[in-house]
Amino acid sequence: MGAPTIAEAFRLTVEDNADRIAVRTKDDEIAWTWAELQDRVDAFAGGLQALGVTRGDTVALMVSNRPEFMVADLATTMLGATPFSIYLTSAPDQIAYVIKDAGARVAIVEAPFKAAVAPLVEYVITVEEMAGHAVPGFQPDWRAVRPDDILTIIYTSGTTGPPKGVQLTHANEMAAVDAVEKRVGFPDGSRVISWLPSAHVAERTAHHYLPIVYGMTITTCPDPRRIGEFLPAVKPTWFFAVPRVWEKLKAGVEAKLAGNEDAQKLLAAGKQAVELQQAGQPLPEALQGAMAVGEQKLFGPLRAAIGLDEAKLVNVGAAPTPREVLVFFHAIGVPLAEIWGMSETCGAGASNPEERIKIGTVGLPSPGVELKLAEDGELLARSKVVMVGYRNLPDQTAEALDDEGWLHTGDVATIDEDGYVTIIDRKKELIINAAGKNMSPANIEAALKGSSPLIGQACVVGDGRPYNVALLVLDPDFAQTVDDHEGAVAAAVEAANSTLSRPEQIKRWTLLSDDWLPGGDELTPTMKLKRRPIMEKFASDIEAMFR
Repeated sequence: MGAPTIAEAFRLTVEDNADRIAVRTKDDEIAWTWAELQDRVDAFAGGLQALGVTRGDTVALMVSNRPEFMVADLATTMLGATPFSIYLTSAPDQIAYVIKDAGARVAIVEAPFKAAVAPLVEYVITVEEMAGHAVPGFQPDWRAVRPDDILTIIYTSGTTGPPKGVQLTHANEMAAVDAVEKRVGFPDGSRVISWLPSAHVAERTAHHYLPIVYGMTITTCPDPRRIGEFLPAVKPTWFFAVPRVWEKLKAGVEAKLAGNEDAQKLLAAGKQAVELQQAGQPLPEALQGAMAVGEQKLFGPLRAAIGLDEAKLVNVGAAPTPREVLVFFHAIGVPLAEIWGMSETCGAGASNPEERIKIGTVGLPSPGVELKLAEDGELLARSKVVMVGYRNLPDQTAEALDDEGWLHTGDVATIDEDGYVTIIDRKKELIINAAGKNMSPANIEAALKGSSPLIGQACVVGDGRPYNVALLVLDPDFAQTVDDHEGAVAAAVEAANSTLSRPEQIKRWTLLSDDWLPGGDELTPTMKLKRRPIMEKFASDIEAMFR
């Protein structure tokens, strides 16, 4: 790697891969080489400098997943300034809060957001207006960028109040991409899909900074709901998604295999083999033979059909993943592995190595990351990947980072004898029922969603209560395929309860009529539950279940 900053890493990648495609759309309407991208980046950097953008300034971005995002972001970076992204689903007051907190004078936005952003900054440029601000031949002083300069600000989802601005330096991110590369090992010519919100740390590290440092080709997906069609078109060599995406991929495959007895038998053999391998037991000869037949007749074609036949490793994170989802993909030869990271750690933290994936854990500490447990089970992290602090929040920074450099993550975890980490839940979200039993709502919710593709979202309530109840939301796609929603959900809850301990089981549930959308009242833009607002909004429904 060698470069101390993302700015220098970009220049080195262009030097080594000038004619390789850096960023493209699926139809190649846009397909810029690294050299062409650099020309556009430098020219736009000249336009930003003409507006007064200089080292240490911040520039707001409200740009979708498209090649122009890289131009806007990298042009800002080349000047030593700090680009940061705002979720496109943000309400006007959220946009105003973030821009004020960051202190941005300039914003680059999609045209529909211009009116909302214009009163908040001195200059607002739409994506369509970027070309008019280009200064051909401009040479930014990228060498002036230092490792301890703020590379970007990631605003947390705000599940418990106003979002906090996580300040990540060039040194933080260079340590993070190094950790990911050492664990995954990206082959030359790697391909990724840019499809998550650029305001999320996973998108920035996985599909922006990693490709910049290692010369990957990025295909932009403007609508995350289309990721299913992009996968077979791109065949990424590495892919990351939240659990809901994997749950829906699994359900889609299973729907196509329904009624095919031969396929069902091969899939059952595959799952049996996975469980034996996870237990460290040898495979009987008959099972080995079934796996060989399955690979030829079913598993290989399935991987190709969903577009993961060239993936070296695929990851899932941000929430617990039902075990049956992980086992399913391993059975068809897709090495799906859970990982753990935070905005405060550039998204790096713990990950499963390809050769030793332990299902149910988030893996081993990433290279260069120290992890340990506090006395109360809270996971602590120390590494060069850890943020320098929250913007304008010295008290909360001091609370998160102790004098020895340990980040107090807020996650409760266990670490087994092999060093593998299992995340229990957020420390503040654990349920302690009326009998004093500690439970993880996230794991119960994962069991509910894993029991049927019909359940799109679940929120479990039981803190201080005699038993657990759940608010359930249907998945709109699968709801269309089922006539008796109440009956199907009842069966799914019963199936989930069979996998849970008695105190964890759901005694009552309410099926809500409206969908929960990312960035709405119930979900953050990254699809985390806004538990407090949910409790307030559905208080009467919740209380009715405890009468």
